[in-house]
Amino acid sequence: MMKKNVWFIFLVVLAGLQTADAIDIPFGNGGKVLYDMNTGTFDILSREGVWLKRGFSTAKNGEAFLNTKQYTQREYTKGSFEDGYGVGAKHTITSSQRGLPDFKQIFYAYAGKDYIVVEVEIYDKTRKLITNGFVPIEGTLVTDHTDQLQSLFAPFDNDTFISYDRKSLKDTDELYSAEVGVLYHEQNRLGHIIGSIDQQIWKTGVRTVKNQDQSITVQALVGFTAKDINRDDMPHGSLEGNSIHSAKVMVGQFSDWRTGMDTYAAHIQALQRRVVHEWKEHTPVAWNSWGAMQQDINYDRLLKVTDFFAHDVQQLASGQSIYIDLDSYWDNMLKGGLEGDYSQLKKFADYVKSKGLKPGAYWAPFVDWGFGGGANRRVEGTSYTYGDIWTKVKNGYHDLDGTRALDPTHPGTQQRLALVIGKLKECGFDMIKIDFLGHAAIESTKFADPTVKTGMQAYHRGMEYLVEQLDDQMLIYAAISPNIATAPYVHMRRIACDAFSSIKDTRYTLNALTFGWWQTHLYDYMDADHIVFKNASESENTARFLSAVITGSVVLGDDFSQPGIWHKTTQQLFENQDIWPVIADGKSFVPVETDQYASRVFVKHTETDAYIALFNYDEQELHLTLSNEKLGFDKNARYKMINLTDNSIHYLSPEKPIRLDAKHAKLFKVQKN
Repeated sequence: MMKKNVWFIFLVVLAGLQTADAIDIPFGNGGKVLYDMNTGTFDILSREGVWLKRGFSTAKNGEAFLNTKQYTQREYTKGSFEDGYGVGAKHTITSSQRGLPDFKQIFYAYAGKDYIVVEVEIYDKTRKLITNGFVPIEGTLVTDHTDQLQSLFAPFDNDTFISYDRKSLKDTDELYSAEVGVLYHEQNRLGHIIGSIDQQIWKTGVRTVKNQDQSITVQALVGFTAKDINRDDMPHGSLEGNSIHSAKVMVGQFSDWRTGMDTYAAHIQALQRRVVHEWKEHTPVAWNSWGAMQQDINYDRLLKVTDFFAHDVQQLASGQSIYIDLDSYWDNMLKGGLEGDYSQLKKFADYVKSKGLKPGAYWAPFVDWGFGGGANRRVEGTSYTYGDIWTKVKNGYHDLDGTRALDPTHPGTQQRLALVIGKLKECGFDMIKIDFLGHAAIESTKFADPTVKTGMQAYHRGMEYLVEQLDDQMLIYAAISPNIATAPYVHMRRIACDAFSSIKDTRYTLNALTFGWWQTHLYDYMDADHIVFKNASESENTARFLSAVITGSVVLGDDFSQPGIWHKTTQQLFENQDIWPVIADGKSFVPVETDQYASRVFVKHTETDAYIALFNYDEQELHLTLSNEKLGFDKNARYKMINLTDNSIHYLSPEKPIRLDAKHAKLFKVQKN
């Protein structure tokens, strides 16, 4: 059974006693929250009627559980607000009762937005409070055909080959999701979204429960930890003070849940404080050594790879430089370890630049791979031991992926990080791939910085320090990392875990795009991991390459220091100048199907062009039927489809299905005929 530190499941619900009028809180185009001042509950309505009923809020104070239904006095105030996303009306319900902290529910109604944002606060001016959890909103969903509802599981990160998932509520009674939850109908795409729009302090989960009477309860759980979701094996950290706020939670109903997720991501992006420098260059195209070379990095082999991209492939029409990025084991080229001689590494970087390319490196700043060597090893660049800087958790230390978490707030962690980043800057690297960042977001029994109380606070502290050390000198690429909270610190992020050459790798990567495409609004670029052709079939190679194109950027991964068919395959791709403009804006395609593990149909609309990508993950050929309406095209128009890999012409028509060979993919540019 899944282990979770979810205190709010066991709350005792008390009856409200105060009699008062209902408060009408309007939002968007005919939406409103109808708050019952007598019971401390509320309904959320659209023009069509109630879609969430008997909503209320909960907070924990020490070992006591508070909820808005147990208070006897309530007061309503209205004001205005303005933030990075917009302006609107701020509605506050303050519940009070002798002997209890004040309990505030704050409803933010943005002008012109068809959803509401909810935040709660507990307050006591005479004594300090302590909490590690809130439920800003819990209520019963009102929707037709609940047996047809899909509930989305969104991961917290992209570690351990985790996948997105969707479960029919006909088949499951309970589902948790990290940061955001969606309940949607595949047939008409109507969906309900509940998600945190800030991750500065809290981890948030969304719980969906099918009750015995077939009703659906939804909860936003601020202060959520679960070992198999956000990796924590202990309760969330606690905050103390006279006033403590929850994370803000967006709650909305959307006619197309995909549009709702685009809106959700845009809202988060507008509120996040961007730390990384603005990216003004082309969409990155790179080679990364982990795809095939892996631990066999050496200077001579890397020069051969550099020469291949410098001399043997056609230059991209944009004229941009390709990054030659070293992954783990680049320290094979050091003498004397991290504090030693970097001269061969610098020689490599200089050679790459002499060929008109850009050198990249790799670092995992918040983990200790050598923890098996004991706690008394000295941390490079410091007088601390590794035992000093390991993150302390309830059961000792946090070990995952064969490595141990380092406290991102510890001076020793930061000094070690500064040492390595400083050396890489001195060598002249233009790119860095940073990895295993989720280890920096783990809850701890005690961080080195006493002002840091939660894993997310520690994560932001560590990431800000990292970006400060990089000093605007590199393209920053995140590999394993939290899905949402990483966005302020990097230009580019891998959308899933490691992927290589097979159609299974393509399908796994496109599962993350099918349900996580909306992150394209958070990052300059998303990436499908290194594209490895190796000895896979031509069809699988095409599918794997196109999985990168529709995600938004291209990183190649074959070992071009060795002979093989992958040389010719890559050369042919660079010769096809029709495909590369698809990634010019760096933005992802959107799924058309969301009723299976990975969509087979994706679409992209730009200001000037439209594209359709089709994938067959099966062992036999497939015929796909396409319709204008499902793809978001004018249903009365006729469209020509140009296959960008062979220039063949098709016409978009439900009477003319598109044939795909086994393990194959096609990419079409679409023109109105």
